[in-house]
Amino acid sequence: MLRRRMGYSDPTSGRDLLGNRSLCFIFICAFGLVTLLQQILYGKNYIKSAQQFSRLKGDETGNWTGPVNFSDDGSLKPARNGKKRCFRQNFQPDSQSSVIVTPCLADIKKKKKRSQRYLDSYDGSYDYNSTACKELRQEIMDVKVLTMVKTSELFERWRNLQVCKWQQNMVETNNFKMSLSRCCNAPSFLFTTKRNTPAGTKLRYEVDTSGILPITTEVFKMFPDDMPYSKSQFKKCAVVGNGGIIKNSKCGKEIDSADFVFRCNIPPINKKYSADVGSRTDLVTINPSIITERFQKLEKWRRPFYEVLQNYENSSVVLPAFYNTRNTDVSFRVKYMLDDFDSQRGVFFFHPQYLLNVQRFWGVQGVRAKRLSSGLMLVTAAMELCEEVHLYGFWAFPMNPSGIFITHHYYDNVKPRPGFHAMPHEIFNFLHMHTRGILHVHSGACT
Repeated sequence: MLRRRMGYSDPTSGRDLLGNRSLCFIFICAFGLVTLLQQILYGKNYIKSAQQFSRLKGDETGNWTGPVNFSDDGSLKPARNGKKRCFRQNFQPDSQSSVIVTPCLADIKKKKKRSQRYLDSYDGSYDYNSTACKELRQEIMDVKVLTMVKTSELFERWRNLQVCKWQQNMVETNNFKMSLSRCCNAPSFLFTTKRNTPAGTKLRYEVDTSGILPITTEVFKMFPDDMPYSKSQFKKCAVVGNGGIIKNSKCGKEIDSADFVFRCNIPPINKKYSADVGSRTDLVTINPSIITERFQKLEKWRRPFYEVLQNYENSSVVLPAFYNTRNTDVSFRVKYMLDDFDSQRGVFFFHPQYLLNVQRFWGVQGVRAKRLSSGLMLVTAAMELCEEVHLYGFWAFPMNPSGIFITHHYYDNVKPRPGFHAMPHEIFNFLHMHTRGILHVHSGACT
């Protein structure tokens, strides 16, 4: 403002004394020329790679979903983006640079429609090793943790997989059995026996680690001489959970046809439910809390409890007597009561160290809870005692895979104490094991 009033003007304002503008113009032109050359060269490489890509055989050429990187051996491998699955293609590129192939929306929709088409045209003919089934199994395996997808998406992938025949993968199964054998060894330590727990032993509880139970002569007499079951003793085993998913399944005959049947916590198996859950039982768990709440700790209700056990014919029972100090006395009363009724039924107590090892094993697999479910304990044991394991009634969601709401149990809708079990994570592991051919999860109707 001061200069304008005084009529002052800069005599050099109209001249480019140092050539700054000229230099800037030259720099911009050079930069633009270099950029243009780079784009031309990039375009040639892109077209060349695209031509090679279009010559690939098979129906997977339109399913690239993310960045593609050249590996050290020159093969082209898609990068993982955490959301979509990329297929592996091998060919020799001329360039060592990375190429980004972006899918169009139609390709994504096409992939979804292809999975749905499996269901629409299903006639029971999809073999385990077919291309379609390999892709559908990969869809499940791509979900590394339960929080990666919405429940509805997990259900959709699981429903699609049902068009494939299940087949046991012996390599995967044997590797899993070896891991269990190293950590847990059910054929030797599933139950507390005279062999693994001699008289005079100070047995440490599973949870109350500060508590120790001296194995007196009286306690020692209640133990079996040795484990009644051996490694891979049974060909086909059925582990029956109590989930509402088994209701109206008509799986009873299939369950009863197994070589050995496990059940959890003395569930009802009368005529009202036998068509769905079967009636045969070889081993059933009993939670001491059931004895405490329903049968008054067997202080008065001995006969009613004995009559309930009669529904399971000659099946053996197993209790977590050494989970904590409260469970011990109640569990021992079951043994005393059956002896008083001259029952020949086997009564076993889980070995606390076995259950502790099982808890640690599944903790590594992502199942972290205050207590593993009885079902998971039985499945773990069955994997070592049986050649082939089938699961029925195992589900941890309020709706079935088709989105229809179901009751928590097949006989009632009483839910467990919140935060005690990690049921969704247990089932998630079972779905992965099914996909890998380690065990068979039945979540639909039986034929």
